[in-house]
Amino acid sequence: MKRTIIRIDSEKCDGCGLCVSACHEGAIELRNGKAVLAKEQHCDGLGACLGDCPQGAITLEERDAPAFEEPSTVPAVVAVPVDKEACGCGDKLPVFGAGGCPGSRVRLQEKVVRAPTTSRMVTEGGLPGKVNASDLAHWPVQLHLVPVRAPFFGDHELVVLSTCAPVASADVHWRFLRGRAVVIACPKLDRTETYIEKLASILAQNPIPKIQVVRMSVPCCGGLTHIVRDALHQSGRTDLIVEEITVDLDGTILSTRPLV
Repeated sequence: MKRTIIRIDSEKCDGCGLCVSACHEGAIELRNGKAVLAKEQHCDGLGACLGDCPQGAITLEERDAPAFEEPSTVPAVVAVPVDKEACGCGDKLPVFGAGGCPGSRVRLQEKVVRAPTTSRMVTEGGLPGKVNASDLAHWPVQLHLVPVRAPFFGDHELVVLSTCAPVASADVHWRFLRGRAVVIACPKLDRTETYIEKLASILAQNPIPKIQVVRMSVPCCGGLTHIVRDALHQSGRTDLIVEEITVDLDGTILSTRPLV
């Protein structure tokens, strides 16, 4: 079958081995001092290893290759029927449009501007005595569900957030969501076939000035950066500021770097 897969230029490869550790699927090996794609069926084509190669020896290409096989067991993501009568979606926020599940209706919430929290009260039991309010200003947030011309995009900065980042970092709300629009996506488990086209349409049809890609440090999350890059190219926008923020598994910010 024809699909996206990596290509390693042996002339450029210096055998540093960084790509081997970056590939969690174990598709890359070192042989005779050079990195090789030893197991094509274990390459998911997301290109998480691209950014780890200091020589630029790894590229993505579309060619005939074996179908991807997940080396470790990952349950298939399937559509779960939604009981629209019992989904518990309320109407506390302003609603735009109608139709479909109430849980995917566009909603805006007015937010009070707050300064970042510097300290928090802690009770005797070790639990916070005061919890910061959410900085999420709209709904929905999943990239599949947001309308291309949603009113919350406007001229706000856009955060493209990995699904896991809000779980790893307690700072996500005040550090990234405050005053910004957000879409959430997972390049590993989501059905990502339409993500590039959807995001490109959002960028082309809204005066968004800046994108922050907030991803985890795990290699598979690098696919989120590639989705944004491809969408930016497809949108034709050349005026956007784009930066990538990498969050470690313990919630610390590992790096912030410009993409364009």
